Amino acid sequence: MKRLADNVLGLLVVCLSAATIAFLVTPLLIATVMSFDSRDFLGAFPPPSLSLQWYVGFFSDASYLKGLQVSLILALAATALSSLIGVAAAFTLDRYTFPGKDTLSAFFLSPLVVPHVIIGFSLLLFFSAIGVFDGWVRLIGGHLIITVPYVIRTTLASLVGIRKSLTEAALILGATERRSFWKVTVPLAKTGIAAGAVFAFAYSMDDVSVSLFLTGPDFYTLPVAMTTAMRSEFDLRIAAAAVCLIVLTIALIWVLDRVVGLDKVIGQGVYHK
Repeated sequence: MKRLADNVLGLLVVCLSAATIAFLVTPLLIATVMSFDSRDFLGAFPPPSLSLQWYVGFFSDASYLKGLQVSLILALAATALSSLIGVAAAFTLDRYTFPGKDTLSAFFLSPLVVPHVIIGFSLLLFFSAIGVFDGWVRLIGGHLIITVPYVIRTTLASLVGIRKSLTEAALILGATERRSFWKVTVPLAKTGIAAGAVFAFAYSMDDVSVSLFLTGPDFYTLPVAMTTAMRSEFDLRIAAAAVCLIVLTIALIWVLDRVVGLDKVIGQGVYHK
């Protein structure tokens, strides 16, 4: 009887897992197939024939290309800055004890739980109040707030498993704190740092909620351009743009796997003996 219950429970888990995967993957597959639709209008699925017309339209549209350019530059800048800030913050939180440490840690990680609509609206009011209207400054500031927590979280996960005796040994052997940081700590924590950088880039590229409040009519990201197009002239160029973002995300996962290995990021996020 107990074995039968275990088998039934195992079958339910498998079915639930399959249903979850199908729920997540099916919309992506439908969007991918529809992006190759040969019709000039949004019709029923599946399309009668395939064509690259929507990709040609996407890469020929100046507004989409401008949004893509802004998104790529913004994501690279936000990733570089958030990596520097996030690694420094994570190292400080992990290595030092000081009053208010827990409060500071919660403050750094709060953007993970605060709705991004609230963050975007608050930043809009803040930048307007201090007279900052430059699109680049506003967007980089907003994207730093939402990407730094990912770098801090993944870097902390790596630093937790690094024994402090390793750094102490380097100091005893004559290394300075700076040298021990770059030669001992950073190499051992590279898994978390690289994972945080990849997550920061991907999240910056995909963000809509914060960017929507901080962009202007002549300065916007690709997700904002897609959102605007959905309201004005909805066509399958949006599906083509979505597939390009999906391909970019897959490429980032591949890079992450080649650099540090997905098994280390997912299953072995900290240093082990």
